[in-house]
Amino acid sequence: MFIAALYTIAKTWKQPRCPSGDEWIKKMWYLYPMDYYSAIRNDEIRPFVTTWMDLEGIMLSEISQREKVKYCMISLISRR
Repeated sequence: MFIAALYTIAKTWKQPRCPSGDEWIKKMWYLYPMDYYSAIRNDEIRPFVTTWMDLEGIMLSEISQREKVKYCMISLISRR
């Protein structure tokens, strides 16, 4: 009986999955402008640039041109 209960629980158990690289990049891209405007409002643009400079290049290089156009993904730091 106990094994049958464990089997039922294991069968219906939803394992949390790791998000794909694209999902992570899209989530980060939504945080990016909020952090940018917050830095401008608080006059703290230098810490923003140092934090996001490397990440921005990685995010823009991993996303296809079609997605860049679709989601209006442009660089806020270097205006690429």
